Amino acid sequence: MTENAFTVRAGTIADARTLSDFALRVFVATFGAANNPDDFAVYLAEAFGETQQAVELADPSRVVLLMEHAETLVAYAMLRVGIADPLVTGARPIEIQRFYVDHPWHGCGVAERLMACCTESARAREADVIWLGVWEHNPRAIRFYGKQGFTDVGSHPFLVGTDWQTDRVMMRGLEHDDL
Repeated sequence: MTENAFTVRAGTIADARTLSDFALRVFVATFGAANNPDDFAVYLAEAFGETQQAVELADPSRVVLLMEHAETLVAYAMLRVGIADPLVTGARPIEIQRFYVDHPWHGCGVAERLMACCTESARAREADVIWLGVWEHNPRAIRFYGKQGFTDVGSHPFLVGTDWQTDRVMMRGLEHDDL
């Protein structure tokens, strides 16, 4: 598969339904079996409904990057400008609030390409640090972020319904970074 077979573009409000359907499907496939169904249903309704996606796509403090192959969504990332966990250092942080690749595309270089686009977008917004929270029970993602130069700087709580979970906080400086 060639790199040219993929396109990455900024999401628009018109993408809300497609993004909602994709995000729900991928999130359920990734985390559904490991969560209480009632708590999970509450979180899904709050985080991934079409209305919520439209609100986030319209938010000027967020950037949604959609990666497509043959006009089919295969991955997406959501960046949020200016919000940082207290563990994150840097004067101009940007958060990768969401980063998901559809399961058939794991191991195909899609995640690396999407992360490069996130880094490029963060630099274009003059961020000096990029950070994210990743569930402590997601070793595959933790390994990937480590390979991308992120360092674990601590943890913070993450609420799924009524279930308090723990996310690892990972960050990477951008100013002198060639990744």
